[in-house]
Amino acid sequence: MTDTLATGAAPTDRERVLGRRRERVGPGGDPVAPGAPEPRRRPAGTSGVVLDCGWGRLVFGQTFTEQVEVADVLRSEAVGARDICIYLRDPHVLVSRLPDELFIDPSLTYRLPLGEHRPAATESGEIPGLAVRPLRDAGDADAVNRIYARNGMVTAPVEVLVDNAGTDRFLHLVAEDATGEVVGTITGVDHVAVFGDPDNGASLWCLTVDFNTAPPGTGQALLTALADRLDARGRAYVDLSVLAENSGAIRLYERLGFHRTGTLCVKRKNPINERLFLPAMPEGYDELNPYAKIVADEAMRRGIRVEVTDPRWGELRLTSGGRTVHTRESLSELTSAVAMSRCDDKRVTRRILTEAGLSVPRGRTATGDADDLAFLADVGPVVVKPARGEQGNGITVGVRTPEALTAAVELARRFCPDVLIEELREGEDLRVVVIDHEVVAAAVRRPAQITGDGVHDVTELIERQSRRRAAATGGESRIPIDDMTREVVAEAGHRMHDVLPEGQVLAVRRTANLHTGGTIHDVTAELHPVIAEACVTASRALDIPVTGLDLLVPAADRPEHVFIEANERPGLANHEPQPTAERFVDLLFPGTRAPQKLWSPAGTGGAA
Repeated sequence: MTDTLATGAAPTDRERVLGRRRERVGPGGDPVAPGAPEPRRRPAGTSGVVLDCGWGRLVFGQTFTEQVEVADVLRSEAVGARDICIYLRDPHVLVSRLPDELFIDPSLTYRLPLGEHRPAATESGEIPGLAVRPLRDAGDADAVNRIYARNGMVTAPVEVLVDNAGTDRFLHLVAEDATGEVVGTITGVDHVAVFGDPDNGASLWCLTVDFNTAPPGTGQALLTALADRLDARGRAYVDLSVLAENSGAIRLYERLGFHRTGTLCVKRKNPINERLFLPAMPEGYDELNPYAKIVADEAMRRGIRVEVTDPRWGELRLTSGGRTVHTRESLSELTSAVAMSRCDDKRVTRRILTEAGLSVPRGRTATGDADDLAFLADVGPVVVKPARGEQGNGITVGVRTPEALTAAVELARRFCPDVLIEELREGEDLRVVVIDHEVVAAAVRRPAQITGDGVHDVTELIERQSRRRAAATGGESRIPIDDMTREVVAEAGHRMHDVLPEGQVLAVRRTANLHTGGTIHDVTAELHPVIAEACVTASRALDIPVTGLDLLVPAADRPEHVFIEANERPGLANHEPQPTAERFVDLLFPGTRAPQKLWSPAGTGGAA
C-alpha cells in the first residue's frame, strides 16, 4: 500500500479496482466504509489556506488536498508559536503516520448557530461600565498580550495583532472597563473572508479576561458582541475549541446554547504543548498550588526533570544533567538559612536595610506600657503587625487611639509573641521581585474592592468577588467576611446588607494582601530607577538570591519610597506577564535558558 505522507504522490480519495468491485479509498490507501460521510466541502479556487494569528497559525484542513501538505505546514511552525490545524478530514490518520511529531489536541469543538437559529441566551451580554470594541492600536495589542501572558497563553507580535485587526478576516475585540483599562479579549475569524467558506462559517479564538480586574460576565459580554458582529455579516455559525479539562468554560458555552461537534484539532509536539501530549504529568502535579506549578511548568518546558516531593507544601525536586535542586515555590537551596531568617523577622529586616542606608518607617517593638502610647502620640496613626508572620495575618492598619492600640497588639500576639509598631505611611503598596540581584517585576497591590450593580447587597457582592478571586488563583485568594471587612464597610458609610448603586466601587479591606482578595497590577515598565536601584541594594544587603520587597510609594514612577518588609518566598505566579518563573529557573539552571518569546512585556528588555 502506498504511503501518502512518505511520497506525496498518492491521491487522498481515489477509486481502485479490486477484482470486479470498485472501492472508495481514503488518505493513505485505507478503505472507506460504504455510507461514510463525505469530506467537508473544499472551496473552489482555494488550496492550502494558512492564517497567521500572531500567536501561531490557523491551518484550515478542509482546504488541503493532501495530508502530506498539512504535515509540511505544521513542521514549519515557528519557535515559540502554537499552530493549530482544524477541520482536517481524518486527522487521526495523519497523526498515526507522524506520532513523534504531531498529536490530536485534547480539546472539544463547540458550535453556536447564528441567524434565526441563534440561542436567545447569547443575545444579551451588556455589563454596566464595560464597553466592548474593536482592537485599535499598539496600546490595545500590548494590553491583550499582557492578558494572554497572565493566563499562560502564547503571546503575539504587537504589529501582527494590529495588522490583523485592520482586515475583514479578523474580528478582534477587547473589553474596556470604566477606567479605560482593557480587561478582556476575543478573536473572531470570518471563514468567508479568509477563503470563501461554502459552509458560511466562522470561528472564535483566545477568549480570555484579566481575572484580577474584569467584572463578572466579561467573557459572556465579549462572546455576545462577537456573535452580534458575525450575525450582521450573515454567518451561519461560529465554532470554538476548548480544552476538555476546562469544565468552567464548557458549562458557560453549553448554557449559552453551544453544542458539541466532532471536529478535532491537530498540533505539533513542541515545548509549549508538552503538557497536552505527555503520557502523564509528574505524580502530585495537579495538587500543586499556582506558585509551585508555575515553576514546574517552566522547568518541564526546558526538559528539566520534575518530581513533586510534597504537593501540599509545594516542594519539587528539579534535575538537569548532574544537577539537582530542591524548591518550595520560589524558595530554593540557594537561599541560605541566614538570609531566610533576615526576612522572617521584620525587626531584623528593618535593621539590615537601615544599616544599608535605605529608608524604613519609624517603628518599635511593642512593650505594652506607656512607651507604646508615647510612640503613638509622637508619630500619629500606626500599623501593628506580628514581628514574624505572612499573608497579612494579625496586621491592623490605621490605629489611632490607645484602646485600638491595645486591641491591635493583642491580635498580633495571637500570631507571634513579638509585635512591631510602625508609623503609618501613606502611599501605594508596591511589591518588587528581585532575582539574582536584578529587578524582574514590579506591581502595585490594591485592597479587595467590589462594584455595585444595583441588585446585590454588599455581602453578596463580596461573596461573588471572593469566589472569582479564588477561581483565578487556585484557591489562594479569598475575601474574608470578618470584623475587619465589616469595619471597613462601616467606615465608608455602608452596612453589609446595603445594595450599592450600579457602578459604585467600595473597598472592603484595609490591606492589599493577595490572600485576602487584593489585586495586583503590573508597573514594571514604570518603575523609577531610584526604586529599582534601592531594591537591588536591599537584596544584596540581605544576601538573598530571590526576594519580594514590599514598599510604600506615592507612585511607582516617582523616586520617593520606604521599605516595609522582605519576603523570602514571593509568589511568582502573581506577576505574569513578567518572566519571574523564567528568571528563577535561569538562576537554578543557567544552562537551560528558554528561547525568546514572540512578545515580551515592557521593562524586561524584550520587544513590546
